[in-house]
Amino acid sequence: MDFSNLPRLGVGIGYREPFLSKLFEHRNRIDFLEITADHYFEPIDSKSAELQLLARNFPLIPHGLAMSLGSAEGLDAGYLKMYANLVHQLKPAWCSEHIAFTRGGGIDIGHLTPLPKTDAALRVLHDNIARLQDSIQTPLILENITDTIRYPSEQYDGADFLCKLCERNDVGLLLDVTNLFINSQNHRFDPVEFLHRLPPERIVQLHFVGGHIEQGVWVDSHSRSTQSEIWDLLEQVVHYAPVKGMILERDENIPDLKELAPELEHAKSIVARVQATQRA
Repeated sequence: MDFSNLPRLGVGIGYREPFLSKLFEHRNRIDFLEITADHYFEPIDSKSAELQLLARNFPLIPHGLAMSLGSAEGLDAGYLKMYANLVHQLKPAWCSEHIAFTRGGGIDIGHLTPLPKTDAALRVLHDNIARLQDSIQTPLILENITDTIRYPSEQYDGADFLCKLCERNDVGLLLDVTNLFINSQNHRFDPVEFLHRLPPERIVQLHFVGGHIEQGVWVDSHSRSTQSEIWDLLEQVVHYAPVKGMILERDENIPDLKELAPELEHAKSIVARVQATQRA
């Protein structure tokens, strides 16, 4: 897949239901929406109407939460069918999921859990990704999560693992800049050096948002305005890779949409500044 052919979607926001009442007041600031795919699986009239309204007015990118691509037992057939049906309905420029597992032994863990960075995990991912791609026939990009745990058996560091994943699968990357920054702080590595080991042509979309420090550890809480260190790293990414879109996420302490507008404008100003530099 030549990811350079994907359209540039610009700067958008992760859609959350509290935004709906003010969403159209800020239509000129929001280029596209990322929707949580799982919220639209069930045939609920109110959610179907909401989805149709959003789709009529914004480009939509479905973002899955519980595909559990890292589960050795394989994908859940029911979940896969609902995800694929939504993708077929929306016909998005691309769709996304996480490099994680959320299910083991038939038990739903309830959160995104890091995989051991091993060849065995890469083989599991390869099989599950292939099954997902066969079902959707849409460009797939995968998101890095925070490494809340590390495994003693790991064979690769984070950057090498992502590179191996891209080598073995026809996928792009949804680079969560906040997660990269948080991992770099908690595990003591240089995020820019990590970035420059990734294949730039695979970095399709970005996530950004602020986290917080709790007992000396950075937490990916999606609860704060984006910190200056994350803005600086985001600008490094936009210099490095031909990013097609970036999404501001906010899941806790959700403010009025007008309070998030300056962050969207800041992201757009970074893109404009980098593009001007590259043209010069």
